[in-house]
Amino acid sequence: MSETNYQQLTEAELREYIKHHPQDEEAFQHYLSIIRSKPNRVVVSTGEQLEAELKKRLA
Repeated sequence: MSETNYQQLTEAELREYIKHHPQDEEAFQHYLSIIRSKPNRVVVSTGEQLEAELKKRLA
């Protein structure tokens, strides 16, 4: 699949493609770029950070 085809897939379609083609690094990197570009994205690396973030959002 070419880069142009990745652009034409929806996020859900691309996620499914990656599940079935885990060796396709270009598709995976394109998917990551989509995820990273979303507003209000939160990255946590510990369970404590996750719990704190959930508490903030549920308060």
